[in-house]
Amino acid sequence: MNNLKKIFDRDTWDEIFESISKNRTRTIITTIGVFWGIFIYIALAGSAKGLENGFDEAFSGLSKNSMGIWVQSTTIPYKGFEEGRFPIFELSDVDYLRDRIPEIQFISPGLQAGAFSGSPPLVVRGLKSDNFNLFGNYPDQAKISVIKIYDGGRYINDDDIRFERKVAVIGEGTQERLFDQDEDPIGKYIRINDINFKVIGVERFTEGSGFGTDSDITIPYSTFAKIYNRGDKFGFMFISGYDYVNPNYLEETIKENLKIRKVVHPEDNKAFGSFNIGSLFESIIKFTRGMVFLSLVVGIATIFAGVIGIGNIMLIAVKERTNELGIRRALGATPGEVKVQIVLESVFLTIIAGIIGIIVGAFLLFIINIGTSGLEDFPFTNPTVPITIVSGAFITMITLGTLIGLIPAERAVSIKPIEALREE
Repeated sequence: MNNLKKIFDRDTWDEIFESISKNRTRTIITTIGVFWGIFIYIALAGSAKGLENGFDEAFSGLSKNSMGIWVQSTTIPYKGFEEGRFPIFELSDVDYLRDRIPEIQFISPGLQAGAFSGSPPLVVRGLKSDNFNLFGNYPDQAKISVIKIYDGGRYINDDDIRFERKVAVIGEGTQERLFDQDEDPIGKYIRINDINFKVIGVERFTEGSGFGTDSDITIPYSTFAKIYNRGDKFGFMFISGYDYVNPNYLEETIKENLKIRKVVHPEDNKAFGSFNIGSLFESIIKFTRGMVFLSLVVGIATIFAGVIGIGNIMLIAVKERTNELGIRRALGATPGEVKVQIVLESVFLTIIAGIIGIIVGAFLLFIINIGTSGLEDFPFTNPTVPITIVSGAFITMITLGTLIGLIPAERAVSIKPIEALREE
């Protein structure tokens, strides 16, 4: 109880401040190690979080466990088929994959005119006209690409597919080029290949939301297939798996089943092209977590080195104060009181250095965030460090400061009062 009261005793803190003020330069140099350790940790961990947030925002327009798969030419002859064959997808392939791969959450076959397939069709609205990429999609595409529609409109639904409706969802760029500035396009008609389509929605464009642009037009898959006489054949599909599914496993399983379905050699890895968003995002997450772990290791190592430096300086201080400690012991100071005095000084220096490191590290992250906020090609957003991590680092500092402080404290209480009084 007496030792606890000693912690809050004003005389104790007066002695601590007096001891620190006598050797300011040495104290500052010694505490730089702790400051630098926590600073490095905050700066690196915050930067890693900023990268994670940046990539998360960049891929916000896509399901994190999605991929695109399309047909390419075969490169290995197989079962009577020569190389160079294009194994076209059919709608029955969608049910085939669903039945055999329960990890699949959504599949959306796609058709297109323009973009990667031929010339974009001419679209007319009154006296305005232009060429736009045209896509034929299913409703599930909105769940895979996380398509956002402006208020008042909607995306393609099941009835549009079932009844082959002539409806269209246009992009922001399409609206700007075909409609007047303050004109609401919802309910208006546009002509695609001399066929009238009713505009039912305007898509809010998001960078990284697929292979499209802000000037695309989407119509029901069934309507597209009928107009262009595609039957049940298509060239690409978007697929997303459940969150618990490994994206690399899902991609590999899908391709293995497609090879069986389309009679492709098991070792022909070029017959189907793919772009795995889930795998890319998983790699990014692993990279940022690796940076956080690296910052933790480097930070703790540097903090530990700094705390050892504080312990050394406290040992020197104890030696310099031998006479003073002897007088205090002769006047009745208990070993516990002396220990508390020394440990408090060690912990105080550690905490002050750590707090300054946290503040400077947070300020650096603030400056970096301002400097990168206008860079569209650099995925970096809101670099922060969770309070739990900061608290953990703070507790670690206090613990190390206490443990290191015990070494000079034990040295202090081992001094015999009579010998200390003889010390000059």
